[in-house]
Amino acid sequence: MGLVLTRNELREVIRAEKDFHKTIVTTNGCFDILHVGHVRYLKQARQLGDVLIVGVNTDASVKRLKGEKRPLNNEQDRAEILASLECVDFVTLFSEDTPVEFLKIVQPNFHAKGGDYDPKDLAETPVVESFGGQIKIIDLVPEKSTTGLIAKIDKSNC
Repeated sequence: MGLVLTRNELREVIRAEKDFHKTIVTTNGCFDILHVGHVRYLKQARQLGDVLIVGVNTDASVKRLKGEKRPLNNEQDRAEILASLECVDFVTLFSEDTPVEFLKIVQPNFHAKGGDYDPKDLAETPVVESFGGQIKIIDLVPEKSTTGLIAKIDKSNC
């Protein structure tokens, strides 16, 4: 079970983990409604190394990226839920639209992204590669997405 950290706490944790030569893995996202696709994805990301750190978009950045109706769950709830997963070691919030600043702090060995992304299109690719890290693409569970779940709820008139 992981911890939710501020950026300053994250800096301290990273320093300690790297002193122990741990392989650091990061991923990021909104994680608005946690579903089985997220859980499977995070488990696979964790298998890439010793420590998994999840960067979570703040409420303000989710609104900018997904629209005014999102997020459905606030940032503290989303972070706490993610931190409760066995495969997640640490969670931190970031307010920017991309995880670039988060990645500059962590400098992971691997940064995991879902199979719906192409590394050449990611703002984080040059940053991760600049300190010797690699982008790893993880296959997603078909038809399991937050957007799909919201659409399904809307259609069911719940």
